[in-house]
Amino acid sequence: MSSIRVTTLPNGLRVATDTMPDVQSVSLGCWVGVGTRNEAASVNGVAHLVEHMLFKGTERRSAFRISEEIENVGGQLNAYTTREQTAYYAKVLHEDSGLALDILADMIQHSALDADELARERTVVLQEIGQSADTPDDIIFDHFQATAYPNQALGRPVLGASDIVASLPREALVDYIGGHYGAPGMVLSAAGRIEHDRLVDMAFKAFGHLSSEAPPAPETAVYKGGDFREARDLEQMHFVLGFDGVGVHDPDFYAHSVLSTLLGGGMSSRLFQEVREKRGLVYSIYTFTGGYHDGGLFGVYAGTGEDEVAELVPVICDELAKVGEDVTEDEVARARAQLKAGTLMALESTMSRCEQLGQQLLIYDRPIPVEEIVRKIDGVDRETVIAAAKRLRASPPTVAALGPIDRLESYDRIAARLA
Repeated sequence: MSSIRVTTLPNGLRVATDTMPDVQSVSLGCWVGVGTRNEAASVNGVAHLVEHMLFKGTERRSAFRISEEIENVGGQLNAYTTREQTAYYAKVLHEDSGLALDILADMIQHSALDADELARERTVVLQEIGQSADTPDDIIFDHFQATAYPNQALGRPVLGASDIVASLPREALVDYIGGHYGAPGMVLSAAGRIEHDRLVDMAFKAFGHLSSEAPPAPETAVYKGGDFREARDLEQMHFVLGFDGVGVHDPDFYAHSVLSTLLGGGMSSRLFQEVREKRGLVYSIYTFTGGYHDGGLFGVYAGTGEDEVAELVPVICDELAKVGEDVTEDEVARARAQLKAGTLMALESTMSRCEQLGQQLLIYDRPIPVEEIVRKIDGVDRETVIAAAKRLRASPPTVAALGPIDRLESYDRIAARLA
């Protein structure tokens, strides 16, 4: 029998629990189905700034009191913003779940958005933006995203543009919260030693007056691809090569996940073995996938020295070409095993289960049984992996490079290698 229960409150807020009676803790949080792609260009960064400001005091709690109350019981409180979601979550002992819920509800609905706190937090976020810009293996992914989705909300940085963040007025935050933090677009999720009916009762009292307005749908994503390169005086060139991937609802989603694992998901992967172990061209190389509601990205990241650039990129292109031709059943089986192990091991963590449940309800509008996930992974075979690889190369590539780029081939030459 499933340990998961879901109840929808009259205002549309979904309350979901994954009961784990043998643990002493509870992870719970509010998953909000909006992020950077729900911003207008003129307020890029407002979703992330809102996330910061909700920790800065409410009508009845100061910023210090928020942190003090949760840490007085040994709990943890945190948040994050992505391009499609914003999450606020806590982990506490089970007897303190009511306190954690009250703090989260207070932050989300009654933030003071004090002008002095906003001025300070703008500076904090500007420091975060500056730190990211000074971290080439971080900022390269913002350039990659912007090149894949140019002049679109999905291509803009999560942290925002520094000139915009520096001048965002309080009214922009108020308007964003009012227009995007409605109950139908939110999930209250909990995993651990929790009683579902009790959480529903507490949620009704804490969130019952939350707006029943659903957030507006974001603009449709349109993958374009292209070329970004910036010369910088760095020891390494940071390089990302990517393609139009698949969305979270695409039937090929798990085939692309298996392909990513097989190609660059571990020390036994093709790229790690060929590029690092056999040739010594890099310290770090890996693949990644990013699925959105209406599209996705598939990419390869590598960091290499100036002298190795000319050899590295052709090798990566060759491996991308070969994976669409000579994949073996053993490789596919190993990649499937890695994905299944990661899925099943996550079940041991209350935080992983809480996050997974919240995200599944936002994305699929239902909890996904782990048996269903395993079955879909097991359904990926050699033929579907080959088809996934060929599908990727049918799209124009996205190239992003930062550092000593003089020996990097032209975009047209890289595209020709992949054709």
